[in-house]
Amino acid sequence: MNTGKTLFAQLMDFLPWTTFARIVERYGGDRYVKSLCCAEHFRVMAFAQLTYRESLRDIEACLSAQVSKLYHMGFREPIRRSTLSDANEARDWRIYADFAQGLIRQARKLYAVESLGVELSETLYALDSTTIDLCLSVFPWALFRSTKAAVKMHTLLDLRGAIPSFIHISDGKLHDVNVLDLLIPEAGAIYVMDRGYLDFERLHVLHQAGAFFVTRAKSNLDAHRIYSAAVDRSTGIICDQTIALNGYYSQRHYPDHLRRIRFKDAETAKALVFLTNQFVLPASTVCTLYKARWQVELFFKWIKQHLRIKRFYGTSEKRLNLDASLYTLLQILSVTLFEKMPIYQTLIGNDSKSNDHVQCNQLNLFAY
Repeated sequence: MNTGKTLFAQLMDFLPWTTFARIVERYGGDRYVKSLCCAEHFRVMAFAQLTYRESLRDIEACLSAQVSKLYHMGFREPIRRSTLSDANEARDWRIYADFAQGLIRQARKLYAVESLGVELSETLYALDSTTIDLCLSVFPWALFRSTKAAVKMHTLLDLRGAIPSFIHISDGKLHDVNVLDLLIPEAGAIYVMDRGYLDFERLHVLHQAGAFFVTRAKSNLDAHRIYSAAVDRSTGIICDQTIALNGYYSQRHYPDHLRRIRFKDAETAKALVFLTNQFVLPASTVCTLYKARWQVELFFKWIKQHLRIKRFYGTSEKRLNLDASLYTLLQILSVTLFEKMPIYQTLIGNDSKSNDHVQCNQLNLFAY
């Protein structure tokens, strides 16, 4: 292990900074910037996520506790919360969105040959959304209900590796089906969606683009059977039919035939009806593909457990004969508890000699 760098600096070395610099140049991100350039801004926010920081004050306090290490972490000067707040408000978000897309493309290549559990060479996506609750007083622009704020994260997840290939953040009131208008269909790919995305006009756009979809039918589906294929009911497949829509508008919006598969889950005894424009794959495979959609639910669960998206405020402070609030002292302790140095010395300042003495111990602190 390279003991000359913090673990944080070693992690940052894996990122394609040349690509990041080109993106910053494209949007003029560092134009007229005197402090906290775009690269440093990214490092600060990465540090905040990796160490579970909860606020700008929290970030400032923790980085200030390691001031002698800041240069080696990629920071030219101490990070101030006012500077960070200004950068968060004014900096062009497209810089980081484009960089994220570049990282996603790299990650997808690494998982391109990962097995899906079924014989499938096509790209398989799961499309879904999750609502993220926010504090209305802090995020008044995200009004969801009269006393509640929220945003929706619409995600298109590549099920090979569970990597998001598309993310759109909207207000909490945007209906899921509208996100289909934002997608650029990929010919040959299969899109798995729940009933919230059942809009025949939009699904026909996918069909015309050469893409496939798998979704669930609603109970009021108005259609007639064209053909029934033989099925093995022991597998849970009740019927595999080719159908045509009956409704005036539905028929105009989707004039082609659809495939309807009725499946009974042996564990729950629940009957599910799937709709797809994929007529080649076995019916059992189509059912398995829909079941794989639950990976996007697991992704949302992981996001909500690990990604810091809310802002917390301290409401009280206490002094212990030190020129810092109790809140700040606790944050300093959270990254220095394993150092072999007097606690008072840790709280009143940053002794460079002492910090160098415990350098090996602090390598682990930045992995917290």
